[in-house]
Amino acid sequence: MTTWTLERRQRIERPLEEVFAFFQDAGNLEELTPPELNFQVLTPLPIEMKAGALIDYRLKLYGVPFDWRTEIELFEPNVRFIDRQLRGPYKLWRHLHEFKEVDGGTVMTDRVDYQIPLGPLGALARVMFVRRQLERIFDFRRDRMLEIFPARSGDRDAAPDNDSPPELDSHATRASSSAAVVG
Repeated sequence: MTTWTLERRQRIERPLEEVFAFFQDAGNLEELTPPELNFQVLTPLPIEMKAGALIDYRLKLYGVPFDWRTEIELFEPNVRFIDRQLRGPYKLWRHLHEFKEVDGGTVMTDRVDYQIPLGPLGALARVMFVRRQLERIFDFRRDRMLEIFPARSGDRDAAPDNDSPPELDSHATRASSSAAVVG
C-alpha cells in the first residue's frame, strides 16, 4: 500500500507560544477548515491536549457526512503534536504539527502521512479528487492563518514572496511504499 505525504511550511509573524496556543485549542479547527466541509468538533470543549486525548469530529465531503476520531499520539508543548486517525475516511492519517521559533516569528510545519483504502479504486480516487481536496484544505488553512495572524506594523510581510526561502512557504506531496520509511 502506498503512503502519501502532504507537507506544508508557513512563517507566521507571531511568537511561538501564541501560535502553538492557537493550534492546541481544538475549538479553532472549525475556523481553519473550509466552510463547505461543515466541520464540527463533537468532543465537548475545552479539550485538554495531551498524549492519549481523543477528539471526535463530524464533517461532510462532497455532501456525504461522516464521523472522524483522532488520538493525540504525541504532545510536546511549544514544539509539536501528532494526531492520528482512529476512525475516518483514510486507512492511515497521521498529522504532525511542528513549530519552530525563528527571528521575528514562528515556522509552522504540517506533515500528513496518509493512505487511502480500497486498493486501485482508492488510488484512482486520490488522482481524481482526494489530492486536490487536501491541497484546497491546506491552502484555505494557510490563507486563514494570514488573516488570523496578519503581519504587524514593522514586521516582515507574512505573505510569501519571491524572496522568501522556499522552506518558509513550501508544500510537497510524495509517495512511498508502506514498507519504506517516509522522510
